[in-house]
Amino acid sequence: MNVVPEGYHTVTPWIITRGHTAELIDFIAEVFDATELGRVGEAPNIGHAEVRIGDSVVMLFDKPNWPPTPAFLRLYVEDDAETLKRAEARGATVVTEPTELFWGDRVSRFADPFGNLWWLHQRVAEPSEEELTARMQDPAFNKAMEYVQSADFTPQR
Repeated sequence: MNVVPEGYHTVTPWIITRGHTAELIDFIAEVFDATELGRVGEAPNIGHAEVRIGDSVVMLFDKPNWPPTPAFLRLYVEDDAETLKRAEARGATVVTEPTELFWGDRVSRFADPFGNLWWLHQRVAEPSEEELTARMQDPAFNKAMEYVQSADFTPQR
């Protein structure tokens, strides 16, 4: 018997909302081309829901009296700029524009309308050890890292 059920991974994130799970599912489906796997209950009292983004499952539920608990999620996507554009068109706020970092990922971030923060990563380079060392010393990559690290990503509700 497998320890992890078929279709799941060792870690499965939860996103808890205060009555907005149905809208969040729609947002995730539209931005990430996610598939809703199911839900128990109806808005605004969804007791359990699951969506598949790529090869990963994210679970969600409504809890009206739950303190604001934003999720911070990192996703690898095929086209970070297009995904960011779809998120922004659906009410997300861009926190950092797509920026290539020294290890070979282009990274951007957005806050969704529900207070969660999403890191988008797109692999754009596969630097060798030698290239990685050089890129870590490159002023352009240092400036890129400063930009990404300087962004205020405090979730707003």
